Amino acid sequence: MKARPFLLLSLSCMFLIPAVNSQMPGFVSIDCGGKENFTDDLGLYWISDDQFIYGETANIFVANETRKQYMTLRHFPADNRKYCYTLNVTTRTRYLVRTTFLYGNFDNNNVYPKFDLSFGATHWSTIVISDANTVEVQELIFLASFSTISVCLSNATTGKPFISTLELRQFNDSVYYTDFENQFFLSTSARINFGTDSDAPVRYPDDPFDRIWESDSLKKANYLVDVAAGTKKISTIMPIDVNRDERPPEKVMQTAVVGTSGVLTYRLNLDGFPGFGWACTYFAEIEDLGLNETRKFRLILPGTPEITKAAVNIQENAQGKDRLYEPGLTNVSLPFILSFQFQKTSDSSRGPLLNAIEINKYLRINDGSLDGIVVADLMSHYSTADWAQEGGDPCLPVPWSWVQCNTDPQPRIVSIFLSRKNLTGNIPSELTNLTSLAELWLDGNSLTGPVPDFSGCVNLKIIHLENNQLTGELPSSLADLPGLKELYLQNNSLSGTVPSSLLKKNLILNYSGNINLHKGGNRQSHIKVIIGSSVGAAVLLIATIISYIFLHRGVKKYYKEEKFSPSLPPQSLVSSPRDVATEAAHCFVFSEIEDATRKFEKKIGSGGFGVVYYGKMKDGKEIAVKVLTSNSYQGKREFSNEVTLLSRIHHRNLVQFLGYCQEEEGMSVLVYEYMHNGTLKERLYGPLTRERSISWLKRLEIAEDAAKGIEYLHTGCVPTIIHRDLKSSNILLDKHMRAKVSDFGLSKLAVDGAAHVSSIVRGTVGYLDPEYYISQQLTDKSDVYSFGVILLELISGQEAISNESFGINCRNIIQWAKTHIESGDIQGIIDPSLQNEFDIQSVWKIAEKAMMCVQSHGSMRPSISEVLKEIQDAILIERGAEVRREGNSDDLSRGSINSPITMGSIDLGVAGPYVSFDESIGHPTAR
Repeated sequence: MKARPFLLLSLSCMFLIPAVNSQMPGFVSIDCGGKENFTDDLGLYWISDDQFIYGETANIFVANETRKQYMTLRHFPADNRKYCYTLNVTTRTRYLVRTTFLYGNFDNNNVYPKFDLSFGATHWSTIVISDANTVEVQELIFLASFSTISVCLSNATTGKPFISTLELRQFNDSVYYTDFENQFFLSTSARINFGTDSDAPVRYPDDPFDRIWESDSLKKANYLVDVAAGTKKISTIMPIDVNRDERPPEKVMQTAVVGTSGVLTYRLNLDGFPGFGWACTYFAEIEDLGLNETRKFRLILPGTPEITKAAVNIQENAQGKDRLYEPGLTNVSLPFILSFQFQKTSDSSRGPLLNAIEINKYLRINDGSLDGIVVADLMSHYSTADWAQEGGDPCLPVPWSWVQCNTDPQPRIVSIFLSRKNLTGNIPSELTNLTSLAELWLDGNSLTGPVPDFSGCVNLKIIHLENNQLTGELPSSLADLPGLKELYLQNNSLSGTVPSSLLKKNLILNYSGNINLHKGGNRQSHIKVIIGSSVGAAVLLIATIISYIFLHRGVKKYYKEEKFSPSLPPQSLVSSPRDVATEAAHCFVFSEIEDATRKFEKKIGSGGFGVVYYGKMKDGKEIAVKVLTSNSYQGKREFSNEVTLLSRIHHRNLVQFLGYCQEEEGMSVLVYEYMHNGTLKERLYGPLTRERSISWLKRLEIAEDAAKGIEYLHTGCVPTIIHRDLKSSNILLDKHMRAKVSDFGLSKLAVDGAAHVSSIVRGTVGYLDPEYYISQQLTDKSDVYSFGVILLELISGQEAISNESFGINCRNIIQWAKTHIESGDIQGIIDPSLQNEFDIQSVWKIAEKAMMCVQSHGSMRPSISEVLKEIQDAILIERGAEVRREGNSDDLSRGSINSPITMGSIDLGVAGPYVSFDESIGHPTAR
């Protein structure tokens, strides 16, 4: 019988909750892992998810967290399955769905989880826990298209997926209406209440929709910084008329900030951006203005020419004092770092005022599997069965446990595995509507009735209907299936004659155990037919064994001949370090090395390992010759280690290893390609910096090259290779200034399946992972730490360790940079030689990612793949900025916010389309 590995791929679970128990219409509040229902201090009614049959619950304790819903959670296995909560909703109604996650070290592992969150078939967010005691919140605004929604957890990268609370809040009327709501969800990025004296957020009952309005005084790194001098908080107790589109709570509108010096300036980190978004500002004039006083202001984007707009006059625009005015855009391109400034006009007597701001990102809706409706109808016949409780889309982002899907953008189901599921009644007719179905396994059930007409399933290759109670004759249409290879019908109650057209097909056919079903027609000698007999079954078994042996021998031979590990993707064409013995490095004759280097005439570098010399082979190829001076056991071991590794790994962002030479006298020589532009260290703050400073864009490209090389070591090699000595002097630059990682003398192979490698600590001060230093347990996150230091060097042009550059309290670039970054002073660490030829957004993006890389605990650091993605995003930002800098400065359209590359902004105009909407929102420009 054919093996079915797909049964282990996925499993999701459904938890169907009506919204009738809530005290507010359309409100659902689920206490995940809780044991009883309760009403909290806000008046919200929480219900337990104890009906949920999957996952496990845990109690946690977090200091200063007294809310009952955050004292429990539900967690799930770190497998390839998805786990879904499914809730009832009212179609054509807008909702906010909110998920929260408080880790609390529930598993006693201190391994901060990272996993995916999806909404139906749409990937919503990747949850990255970086603090065990902080609540992570995700919100999504959507228009309900169906009567249920599913929120699913899956794809754990580290730790276990878990959830603390799940909340559903219903809106009414046209709140959050957009022209794109059938194509995009709104994912909340920022909702800020300005001017409050409290750090506590404003939510229900002050906000009848229970949105969470964060305080602008919240001490949250890089949330709101660059606050202008003269910024003052004001408030009123007067009622505010908020009866406008989005209806912000009155309590939010009763506080504000004003720029008493004429300016309000903020820098806001927008998670999930750059991209297209929905943005709105909320204004209400809550100060008493004198008869001759005015408040007019406009938006300024720092570092760009002033964008001409009609000035905002809140009282005039709102048609009265203490009334809401909410200008904004439903479609605007926004950056990762949004620096915005409100500045009073020359004819204004009062500075600008701001009550609140809200920004959401457009999240494209994934329409999901094309077979979703069909399988929904199928499951309706078995609504109480466990296998029919799996929520979300049948294929995305993870398939159900009993289906397999193809890889089309809108996938279709290709396999159904419902063996031994206690199915009764007729074979569901819905199965015949799965037009891409290739395998159908319904064996071992109690199905009755006839075999249906599968002629609509033209791709069917395998059908298993054995061991049921099927009756009637076999339909001749089965013979019309062009690809049918296996048909198993044994042990049913079928009757009549097997269609002759079916007997003539080249397929495996088993209909034994059907005493009233007989063969008809003449069987051709070339046709492979297994009929109902013990001899036929034996032949089938022998044929299966022979084909299995042949297939697997063939596979092994193929991998042996191609010399790459089956664990590696074939397109990499790289040998596994596990197979070192199969591919030896080239061994140079010592006289060749002497001739090439003119007897070691030109020294081009040195270090603890020895000296590097320039050489040129007879064919003109330039080489770098590393001569190891240490004849110790350690030196020989590092030499052997580097030869072994470099013989097996090949990547365009790793320095090419050409061979070695080992003389009997003890001289050990390694030969590499020559890198014309030296080391990154020399180019950043060595003697080569006098020749020409590297531009910020080039520095980003160097970081990208190096990250690709490291990513290959971490993910493209089996087992993983940990470099262990990443530093700017080990990143070399070729004649085109492309970067390559070098020096693998200290590298270690990770042990398959192990979380770390126990190792004597080696590395370079300033780049050395402190966690590795303390625990002597090496992981790939140790390389990430070192790379974070290199990123800070690229930004600042400073050495990792310096007694002069960082002040009396710092010798370390990390401490120095952290002080500036957390206070919002990014300019304080930027290399002056860059001369402001950069986009501040891209610098912020790299600076913040660098600080994540150098977190004290490895579990809090990103993977090198995540770092690479951030670098590539920064490159896109910087290339766009470079185009604008090189363009005609008089062409205002280049700097306008209509450009998909520029910083997006919020339209504060009162009349006229001052900012044109991008009507191609269905196809946003790549950033």
